[in-house]
Formats: sequence, C-alpha cells, structure tokens
Amino acid sequence: MKEFLEHINLYHPISQETITDLSKICTEEIYHKNELILESGMMAQYYYFLQKGLIGYYTNNENGDSVYKIFFEENSFVASTSAIIKNEPSDFNIIALEDCKVIKYSAKEYRKLLNKHHDLALFHMHYLEKNWVVKKEPLEISLKYETAKQRYLSLLKNKSLYNRLKQHHIASYLGVTPTQLSRIRKELK
Repeated sequence: MKEFLEHINLYHPISQETITDLSKICTEEIYHKNELILESGMMAQYYYFLQKGLIGYYTNNENGDSVYKIFFEENSFVASTSAIIKNEPSDFNIIALEDCKVIKYSAKEYRKLLNKHHDLALFHMHYLEKNWVVKKEPLEISLKYETAKQRYLSLLKNKSLYNRLKQHHIASYLGVTPTQLSRIRKELK
C-alpha cells in the first residue's frame, strides 16, 4: 500500500482522510502468469495498481492472433479506463505476463471517492492528463507514422521492459510477424 500512496502523491498529495477512505476500498490480489485480469467483452469494474510483475493489454485480430497495445511495469495504474468511463464492455484483454501483485479497487466506489475528496479528484485529473494525453499521444502518432524498425528502436530504449518481454509479445506490439522481427534485429546488429 505504501508504494500505491507514494505514487498517488507524485501526481497530487492526498490527505489522511482521503487515504483512510481509499484504503477501505482496496484489496491486494495476486494474478499468476498468463492469467486474464479482464477478458475482452466483459464489463470493466476495477482499477489496479501494479506492485509487482508485468501486465499487457491485447486484442485478437481477425486471424485470432494476439495484438498487444501496451505493457505496464511496476508502479503503474492499470484499467480498461475507457470501458469504465463509458460503462461498456472492454475492447481488449488485460493479462498478467508475469506473476503479479496488485492493489485492486472498485471503479464504482472509487468514483464515489472522487466526488467526496477534492484532492483525490485532482490526483485523478493530473494522472489522466499525464498518462492518457501527454504519454499516449506520441504513442498513437508513432503507430501511425513510424516504421516497425523505428518503434522497435524506441522500445529498446526501455531496457527493463524490453528484457522482460517475449519475442512474440514484441512482434505483436510492433505489428509484425516473429520472422519480420528477426530481420529487424539482424539489420540492427
């Protein structure tokens, strides 16, 4: 819980009263490697804070192949945010790529706390601005305009993430086949 609260305070400090109320809706959960945290087509009901492990978001293409959208390492907030906001089923799966320890909290109860605690609402706003606008926009642009090789080079810059991913996860994320990924890697040697 300590890392969770510290991470919230990086975006906006929250009061002891807010911490007390937030703690009441949180539970620690363990998800094992390859366990689905949320299945596509299901209603997203929870937010998660990843304390330990690696999580991926993916969907399946028309051939049934997994297409990874994004990966999350420790100290990340994870959810099917748009599905929660729209109160619709999730368009993608959330999967534990390693054994994961998370803090899980109900989206419905959290929304109540956002209305009750101004400081928590400010945290939420700052978090969304930084992670769903500032970070996400360049990612969307890179997917549209950069080649798989350029995106691979960007992924390589995050060594801790890169070293934890399987080659088929990387290929899927880049939108290439494992054979094409092998060619890209050979070109760069």
